[in-house]
Amino acid sequence: MTTAANPRAFAVWFKDLDRWSVSSFFSVGWNWPTEMIRPLSAALQRRFDVVDRAKAKFADLRLVTLHFGGDLEPRNLNGKKGFKGKLFCARAGDVLYSKIDVRNGAIGIVPMSMPAVAVSAEYPVYRVLADVASPEYIKLLFRTSAFRQKINSMISGASGRKRVQPSDLENIEVPLPPLAVQRAIVRRWQEAQATIAQATARANALEADIGRDILKRLGIQAAEADMLPKVFAVYWKDLERWSVDYLRRNLASGRQLAQAKYPLAALGEIGTVSYGLQKCPGNRPGAHARPYLRVANVQAGRLDLGTVKYIEVPDSEMESFRLKAGDLLVCEGNSADLVGRPAIWNDEIPDCVHQNHILKVRVNGDMALPHYVLEYMHTSPARNYFRSRAKQTTNLASINSNDLRGLPVPLPPLAVQHGIVDMAARKRAEVGRERQAVANVSADVAHEVEEMILGTRPAKA
Repeated sequence: MTTAANPRAFAVWFKDLDRWSVSSFFSVGWNWPTEMIRPLSAALQRRFDVVDRAKAKFADLRLVTLHFGGDLEPRNLNGKKGFKGKLFCARAGDVLYSKIDVRNGAIGIVPMSMPAVAVSAEYPVYRVLADVASPEYIKLLFRTSAFRQKINSMISGASGRKRVQPSDLENIEVPLPPLAVQRAIVRRWQEAQATIAQATARANALEADIGRDILKRLGIQAAEADMLPKVFAVYWKDLERWSVDYLRRNLASGRQLAQAKYPLAALGEIGTVSYGLQKCPGNRPGAHARPYLRVANVQAGRLDLGTVKYIEVPDSEMESFRLKAGDLLVCEGNSADLVGRPAIWNDEIPDCVHQNHILKVRVNGDMALPHYVLEYMHTSPARNYFRSRAKQTTNLASINSNDLRGLPVPLPPLAVQHGIVDMAARKRAEVGRERQAVANVSADVAHEVEEMILGTRPAKA
């Protein structure tokens, strides 16, 4: 069955107007025989297995988080000791989705690594009928842009809290070809994923090798780069913070830096550290609007300048806030693994400033190369330093300007720093090529599998 393309202009009888939404008239161009286009309810059976609170302890329940990509992971309860309302069981191979976030891709299959999980009523649960559909095929179907568009045409409710009801999901017509064809589509996807995993592993190994090479050139044994002591003793007078993780990382970083064959200097001794502008009603963009960097613009080792916002900065203040080529930008807050993530500014945008949640480091070029300091910040001694110094809140870790100034940096001669920067640049270019190849394969196979599910490309059993 071939469905006509969705027209830009059309007319509908009022009696046929089920929903006050143009997008609700979206139809998918499934290119399959009519008998193979069936509602999802033909392949899914709703489960209503309520968790018996009298028998199941809350601490033993495996609640999960369903991500927009369809993946599930155990939910962090943060010490929570109870849950209001009913909870429902879902088993490995079951389909579940978020009524609110399904339009963002929050629909997936419970993996075999999770034999049983618990979810609230906001996550309807379905068993996949084995004689009709393969769970892996259903998962791929959910990922197609055609299915996502159909879901988005069905949302209802108040703005920001729009839901897709189970009856609407169950009535979506989808291709359910013979199981042999479904398995062929899944097999093609899995073969591509194996290739992608191998290429990703190569890129990760190349990237890890950069850090090991830097440490080796600094006289630090790379084999001990990521080893944290499991057992250690500390004198009471040296107990700077009541945190085991802090002490472990501080000790590991100290042991590594003790091997360095070059003198150490605190970052504050080889550069100046400063905060940026605090956003407030008084500096909304006006006659002197300037582009400014937010935390979202500073990624690990790179800048994301896809969306740059503006802030008001008078001419008289620009000299003190303007970014200059070679400035290091360090995020003061993030997850524990990414706290202190650095990037470098290369004058990508004229007259650009930065917000106060980004720390700026302007390195003294007579003592150090900014790109050398950037590369060193990616190594394990620096990462352990940042994590050990980070102040942890519920969901965020942060460092301050004093923490950043105190970062110990091995300081070899400038010629050695140049050699390190050149080596890292060559290897990062190689990593970039590998990651681009991964991205290309991922895009190609996603397009190929989508065409197979649409029925516009043959999928041989």
